[in-house]
Amino acid sequence: MTARSLSDWLSYLEQLHPSAIDMGLDRSQQVALNIGLSRPAPRVITVTGTNGKGSTCAFVASLLQAQGLKVGVYSSPHLVRYNERVQVQGVEATDEQLCEAFEVIEKARGDISLTYFEMGTLAAFWLFEQAALDAVVLEVGLGGRLDAVNLIDADMALVTSIGVDHAEWLGNTRESVAFEKAGIFREGRPALCGDLDPPQPLLDRAQALNCPLSLRGTDFDLSVESASWNWFGTDAKGQRVELRDLPLLDLPMQNAALALQAYLLMGLPWNEASIRAALLDTRVTGRLDRRTFEWQGKQLHLLLDVGHNPHAAVFLAQRLDQRPVAGERLAVFGLLGDKDLDGVLSALTHCFIRWAVAPLPTARSRSEQEIAQALQNLGATVTSYPSVAQALEAQCAHATADDEIVLFGSFYCVAEALEWLAGASRRK
Repeated sequence: MTARSLSDWLSYLEQLHPSAIDMGLDRSQQVALNIGLSRPAPRVITVTGTNGKGSTCAFVASLLQAQGLKVGVYSSPHLVRYNERVQVQGVEATDEQLCEAFEVIEKARGDISLTYFEMGTLAAFWLFEQAALDAVVLEVGLGGRLDAVNLIDADMALVTSIGVDHAEWLGNTRESVAFEKAGIFREGRPALCGDLDPPQPLLDRAQALNCPLSLRGTDFDLSVESASWNWFGTDAKGQRVELRDLPLLDLPMQNAALALQAYLLMGLPWNEASIRAALLDTRVTGRLDRRTFEWQGKQLHLLLDVGHNPHAAVFLAQRLDQRPVAGERLAVFGLLGDKDLDGVLSALTHCFIRWAVAPLPTARSRSEQEIAQALQNLGATVTSYPSVAQALEAQCAHATADDEIVLFGSFYCVAEALEWLAGASRRK
């Protein structure tokens, strides 16, 4: 029998379960028992939230690695390669490692049907166990309570923000979303929330489980000035700790603030120089991701962001307003059909002089005609294109070295842009 390639495995996983999303832990728990999976590392930090999970995970991992710890990170979705989802010390798992892990899980599951995400999560846990790590940082895929990542009892649970998204699974109120996300809390273990207005169900859950709860605005917070930012937190003994005049970051600093509070509560060495360096070194592909590249003899500037809901749009607009450019800003935009188009556009229409919109390479995409009509209703200048790549090329043709192209709206959008950039680089 010929061994499956990673591509073969991923195709197989896509058709293994009758539905792409099937919330619940029973199936994954049984397979984990079959294979003898326990904890992927001695220290487990689980992160959920409507926005900001990826950058928060990256900040936590950077802070831990700066202390010499061997750290694994599990995240989703990926942008270009599935391998991005499973990283150890910032290095992606190889095709061979992933194939071996999938083979192990496949043998262990017997006749238990698993979703694509459940298979991938169990495979990641198995790989982390093999790597003899000091810590893992786990990003919840959807919600929290019934997400496969929640198989593992976290030593510390982080909630970045709470907004209405994935309403068909999590409910259409912030309260219902908060209830699902608080499902990652564990009895007596630290829980942290970066939302300034956490709904009552989250507070109730922390109280019921006797979780030491750190809240932004009370136990930790940040203040941003024109050229720096300041942070304060509270350690496990209730003592206030401060960091002042931190350099501004491209990634959301409220997520860095949450990660700093998490790190402070771990009781690890607190060295300001290494902490500052770790924050500055943190990068997340596709999240406020600035690129400069050559195109047809011009040096152009591109900002990539996967933001795809009103909460993320408001944040992106704020960051753009804080960082004016010498020329114009040009938008490249696509959105999935189940996202809040009006909510996203209303936050960002004022930021761009012209828009290029396109469908995403998935049946779930919203049509470019619908997006264009919504923008025209808001008075924006907009042109539709058959693909994200063509929309990006059109804005490149229009842009000067003083302009900034901002491409956003979906992981699909950013993934296509990254592939286009790689092709442009090869064509030089």
